Amino acid sequence: MKLIKTTGFSAIITFMRIASGFISNKVVAIYTGPAGVALVGAFTNFILIVFTFANGAINTGVVKYTAEYKSDEGRLKRLFSTAFKISVYCSAVVGIILIAFGSYLSRWVFTSEIFITPVRVLGLTIILYSLNSLLISILNGKSQLRSYTIVNSAATTVGLLFTIVLVYYYKIQGALYSLVLAQSVVFFISVGLVIRSSWFSWDYFSQQFDKLIAIKLSSYSVMAIVTAFTVPLSQIILRNMLIGKVGLDGAGYWQAMMRISDGYLMIITTSLATYYLPVLASIKRKTELRAEIFHVSKIVLPGVLVGGFIIFLLRFFIIRLLYTGKFMAMEDLFIWQLAGDFFKVAGWLLSYIMLAKAIIKVYIFTELFFTLSYMAVGFWLVDVYKVQGLTIAFALNNCVYFLIMVFIFRRLLFTKSKFVAQQSGN
Repeated sequence: MKLIKTTGFSAIITFMRIASGFISNKVVAIYTGPAGVALVGAFTNFILIVFTFANGAINTGVVKYTAEYKSDEGRLKRLFSTAFKISVYCSAVVGIILIAFGSYLSRWVFTSEIFITPVRVLGLTIILYSLNSLLISILNGKSQLRSYTIVNSAATTVGLLFTIVLVYYYKIQGALYSLVLAQSVVFFISVGLVIRSSWFSWDYFSQQFDKLIAIKLSSYSVMAIVTAFTVPLSQIILRNMLIGKVGLDGAGYWQAMMRISDGYLMIITTSLATYYLPVLASIKRKTELRAEIFHVSKIVLPGVLVGGFIIFLLRFFIIRLLYTGKFMAMEDLFIWQLAGDFFKVAGWLLSYIMLAKAIIKVYIFTELFFTLSYMAVGFWLVDVYKVQGLTIAFALNNCVYFLIMVFIFRRLLFTKSKFVAQQSGN
């Protein structure tokens, strides 16, 4: 069963990331405290936004069309060559902006100019990340799970080593440098794996720019850019709001909770990205699409439910294991965050259809609407419940999001028509 095989490889990647995350969290917490955790979270969100623009936000499109064109060598060559040129051009522009406006960006992300240098180093190395991201997307689309697992595991290991060494010597600044440099180093590992692949030749990356393929990729760029603006940007805004209303330590507790949440959901998100999205993209019939959705849901949702329950029972142990005693105040954030995680994943299982079938307008509207609603409810509930109010808002927002996804795809889920069309204009 391909899903089980993919989940097995995903489990390797996830185990590496979770183990690395445990150690990284502990190192950052010990040497920088809740305030440092909050600032590292802010820079992580900023990097996600920057990385999206640095390769033209084409990753999802590259995965989809690599899977779709797998038997057409000519189209694959035009796809990879066009994607390569987009990545180089976009990363060059973004790199120049980061270097030129490092002072302003540092004030915006950290409310201080003391982190200008990490921002500018990011600008200098951004092209390596961009090209590494492209190669990983190609490996994913071609279902080269072994190589995909090696690259991701290498990224995790390198990131961990950078974090330990740089945080020990340079505290918060070191943590920021580790985020910037790890992916750049892994680029060279990705290149080695791709070059040794049986399909590889330089012709795949040296064809002329194909405008038609670029237009197709742009559909996914729009969706990825919207996601890049909504999720990380909303977290930056909410974190700054928490700092203003409850202090930097309070923002650190929330960020620590988000790291735990992201950590245990990695196996789900990795499986969805490596298996679910390419499969949905290749399916043409509604009956097959519906069957795939229910099949994956029966495996994923019980796992999330059981995982969340175990984490809730072990929350005190987890806090002390991953952080320090200074973080015990985050204990009351678990119940709402874990409930929100369940509905978040349930919603993802349906929203991935929009990514696979390029249902652009609906995707953009739902992303923007639910980001704004999360922020609005979060601002209101923080006044009432302090930091816990933000996790309550997270749970309520994701519950409504899941229900809306069910409503949008009700015909697919509950009727028996056979054909599913590409809806790139809807």
